[in-house]
Amino acid sequence: MTDVLDAYAPHLFAGRTILVTGGSSGIGLGCALAFRRLGGTVIATGATAAECERAASAHAEVTFEPLDVRDADAVATVIAGQPRLDVLVNAAGVIRRDHEHDPDVFADVLAINLTGTMRACAAAKSKLAETGGCVVNVASMLSFFGGPRVPGYSASKGGIAQLTKSLAAAWAGENIRVNAVAPGWIATPLTQELQNDPERSKPILARTPLGRWGQTDEVAAGVVFLASPAARFVTGTILPVDGGYLAV
Repeated sequence: MTDVLDAYAPHLFAGRTILVTGGSSGIGLGCALAFRRLGGTVIATGATAAECERAASAHAEVTFEPLDVRDADAVATVIAGQPRLDVLVNAAGVIRRDHEHDPDVFADVLAINLTGTMRACAAAKSKLAETGGCVVNVASMLSFFGGPRVPGYSASKGGIAQLTKSLAAAWAGENIRVNAVAPGWIATPLTQELQNDPERSKPILARTPLGRWGQTDEVAAGVVFLASPAARFVTGTILPVDGGYLAV
């Protein structure tokens, strides 16, 4: 399979600083590595120091910092510590299948996935205004569909879509673009349980016209597009990267 990042100029983000929350694994890590490969200075956060240490041992080209996005002061400190900020990618997220019907678990999932995204956006706004920067949030197919086992995750991702549109409208006057990608079924640790279960993965692949699980670099390529000058007149968009899942 052709490397999707070959479509971009190798130094596209040279001189730019990119912060990726939830960047120590999965889609977030894929985004961090993509921006670094394209010349950016990349800071990626993970939920714990241990996660960051594991990621750093494999990817020394990226700076990893622990961050609990539920902690407003910690979010503000990490962002204030960046001399400049050109791109914020909000990829921090959790899923608690079958447990999210408990209101306390539901609230915690929203605190990380949705309110955590808003905390990062609010803390980054002034720096992004200085650089004419942008935000790319990570939504989901469950921004569009319900998830019977994951009401908190689904609610948070529906909220991400509306937050993206609302901030795009609110911040356009300051030349800050805000977009989101909506990944389909991507091979990540969050979906490993589904990948391992033929009875549950079969209908997912049958519904996906391209007939396979997506890869994290394919989502990252969409994030890179939305953050690039090629998308300078694109804001408030939720870009599906789903192999056609929404088309049928």
